[in-house]
This record gives sequence, structure tokens and C-alpha cells, in this order.
Amino acid sequence: MDYRIEHDTMGEVKVPADKYWGAQTERSFENFKIGSTKMPLEIIHAFGVLKKATALANLSLGMIDAQRAELIAGVCDELISGKLDEHFPLVVYQTGSGTQSNMNVNEVVAGRGNEIAGEKLLHPNDHVNKSQSSNDTFPTAMHIAAVVSVEDKLLPALTELRDTLQNLEVTYTDLVKTGRTHLQDATPLTLGQEISGWRSMLDHCLVMIGGALSGLRELALGGTAVGTGLNAHKDFGRASAAEISKITGKEFVTAENKFHSLTSKDALVFAHGALKALAADLMKIANDVRWLASGPRCGIGEINIPENEPGSSIMPGKVNPTQCEALTMVCVEVMGNDAAIGIAASQGNFQLNVFMPVIINNFLESVNLLADAMRSFNKNCVCGITPNKEKIQENMEKSLMLVTALNPHIGYENAAKIAKLAHKENSTLKQAASKLGLVSEEDFDSFVNPEKMV
Repeated sequence: MDYRIEHDTMGEVKVPADKYWGAQTERSFENFKIGSTKMPLEIIHAFGVLKKATALANLSLGMIDAQRAELIAGVCDELISGKLDEHFPLVVYQTGSGTQSNMNVNEVVAGRGNEIAGEKLLHPNDHVNKSQSSNDTFPTAMHIAAVVSVEDKLLPALTELRDTLQNLEVTYTDLVKTGRTHLQDATPLTLGQEISGWRSMLDHCLVMIGGALSGLRELALGGTAVGTGLNAHKDFGRASAAEISKITGKEFVTAENKFHSLTSKDALVFAHGALKALAADLMKIANDVRWLASGPRCGIGEINIPENEPGSSIMPGKVNPTQCEALTMVCVEVMGNDAAIGIAASQGNFQLNVFMPVIINNFLESVNLLADAMRSFNKNCVCGITPNKEKIQENMEKSLMLVTALNPHIGYENAAKIAKLAHKENSTLKQAASKLGLVSEEDFDSFVNPEKMV
């Protein structure tokens, strides 16, 4: 492999000749051979937005000349587009401030910019990192990546699943079936009402997640090393946030208190809490679907779900609820991520949290897994749900809890006697009521009408 010699304050380093990064990136690449999880590209692209915005802000404030600002901005456009992805080799498990990834970006932007200019116009620290510190850029990149990924990937997938459920809710609004509580028979409801509970869960999640983004719109830029803003123009944070908003088309503001924004990761904890709430609801929905579709002959079997692939290597003809299983595994992973994020956010000391790479890696993993799983679950399962009307009717007719409709007419204890006798003798409720002489068959038919019980 061909190398070139780069240097930093610690001396000279060999760097692959075909890569734009410099000495500090190479040191990190060599010193942190920990796992295979690289810094998420969402963070790298967010850094592209950030570095372009800071160059333009520095230009507007007279902190950098137009030639260098425009050169940085042009390279950042390439970075944002993904054209330079191969030049970011660093893993998540590095310095907890993300310093080395910030320098990776600074060095790549400088290296590529100097190649375009044909001369060394850009220094990674003096120009690309001007008015900045890793301590305020990395948390800013975290917030940019979090907002963009949630708004552009998660919320659309969530909305699609929610809309499919609403269509099913409307379609089956009058199909009466037995309800279940504690895994036991309960009073009737319609299939549309049952599905409406699922749909309402997702409506609430949309509101919770949307509301949780407000804290992520606050950016740490302008705080530099410890929150005081040393070496940055007093208006740098405000100007940078305005430029980031223009570039992304999303609302961002400079954080009022930079000491808070550097050391506290509470906004990410809070937002991921909303993702955990979504995971909990999706777990419940997926479990309901696979219970209701269980069978095909020896389970509940009240709904049909698509048969996508063979389910067993030994049992011919077996088909399993695989989309439900994939979604519930994702939900478990999200809940695990939430625990890691909460612990990492509690560990900041003094003016800086040094668990930031693992926090944002887990956050973005949750967003991507939830979005992908919801799209798969929607496309390959929920869109194909149909009712098994014969099974629904059979179960409805067998349900002992229809006797609840008799409570106002003969009292709870007498109604219980009817249910117990019917269960003991494996008879219908009507037969048991008539045998006990508590309700005539004519009154029974009038009082016990599942359609009127929903």
C-alpha cells in the first residue's frame, strides 16, 4: 500500500495515500481496534451540515475569508451527499467526546479542499474547525442526526403503519367478535374497535415523538471547550444554528445555556424514551396479531395473516408469524438501547459527557430498526390481515361472557349461576338460563344481543 507522511502535534504518521484523512484520524484508527461498529454515517453527514454551516457563519461574522469558506462549503456538499463515505473509518468505541471523529471530518474536508484548490489553503484546526471544539460540535452533530433521522425516516414509516390500521379499523367497524382480558373470554367488541386501540397507540406515539424533538433542536455550537465560548464570536452559535436550519430545512436554535448542552444528554434520553414507548406499543400490537392469527386449527384463528415463507424445516405446511417475530425482536433491542443510553447519559463529569458516541449510535440504531421493522411489518403482514369470519362467529357463540348483558335484569350473582352451569354442562347460556328458570328464552334473546353490547 502506498503511504504519505502526515504530521500532528505528536509527530509524523503514515497515512494511506488514497485517503483524505490525516494524522489524528490514523492514530485513532490504529489505537481503537474495538468491534466493527463504525461511527454512523448519519453522524458523518450531520458533520457535513455542521461544517458547512460554521464556515458560512464564520464568513458572515468576518472570522474567515470567502475563498476558504466557499471551499469548505463545497467539500461539505460532497460529504453530505455520501461521496466521501469511504474516508471515515473510525469506530464508535473511541474517545467519549467524539474528538477523533470531529478531527476525521476536519482532516477530510481540509484534504479534499486542498486537492480541489491545488494548494494548501485549509488547515483542519485553524479553518475547518474554526470557532469550534469537539465538545460542542459532536453534541451538535448528534442532535442534527437525531432530528433528521426521526423526521425523515421514523415518522413516515410510523404514519404508514398507522394509516393501514385505520383502514382496517374502518373496514371492520361492524364485525362483532369476542373480547379478551387476562387471556380469558370477555364481553364483545368489534374487530374495528380492537384495531382502533392499535391505531390510537400509534397516534399517541406520533405526538410523543414529535414533542420529544423540541429538546433536540437546541444546538451546543458556540460553547466551544467548556461552555464559555472561548475563541468563538459571540454571535457564532446563533449564526450557525440559522445556517443549519437553512441547509436541513428543519428548525434548530442555539442552546440558551451551553454548559448544559455540553454536559447533559437529557434531550436524547427523553426522545429515546418516546422511541421506547413506541417499541412497547409495537410489541403489544405484534403479540396481539400473532395470538389472533394462531392456529390454523388449534389456536384462536380469528384473523388471517399473509403466508410469506415456509415456517419449519421438519413440519411440512407449517407457516409462522415471522413478521411479528422480527418486529418484537427489534422492540427488545430498542429497550436494551434505552437502558444503555440512560446509563451513558448519567455518567458525564463536570463540563462534558464522555459517553456520546455510544449514546448516538444506540439512538440511531433504534430509529433505523424501528423504521425498517414497521415498514416490513406493514407491507408483509398488516396490509394482508383479513378476518376469519366463521371462527369469529364460532367463538362469539361459545363465549360465556355474553351473560354480562343479563346483569341489569337478574343481578350479578344469578348471571354467574347461568355462566357456571353452562360451563359445567357444556351447554349454551340460553339453555342454562332456561334450566335454572332465571330468564325465559324470549327474554334471553332480547337481552343477550352481541351487536348491542359493543
